[in-house]
Amino acid sequence: MRFTLYSRSYCHLCEDMLNAIRAFDGGEHFVIDVVDVDADEALLQQYDELVPVLIGQKEGQQPMQICHYFLDADALCGFIQGVAPF
Repeated sequence: MRFTLYSRSYCHLCEDMLNAIRAFDGGEHFVIDVVDVDADEALLQQYDELVPVLIGQKEGQQPMQICHYFLDADALCGFIQGVAPF
């Protein structure tokens, strides 16, 4: 299971979400890629006011936006368990 956290370097909400995801891991060994939206103009236009944005992807499936601003534990659980909505 792979996650992408669209973030920016000076964002305390981004740091909080990353720490919450890591604490939530519970032995699942999530792969978390942190991408700075300010380094890519297209990402900046797409996610600028929404960061942090958590995207999840399971093998063989399309990426899905799980939450933004704050970690939504229910949405993350739903994504992990494959239960909609997330």
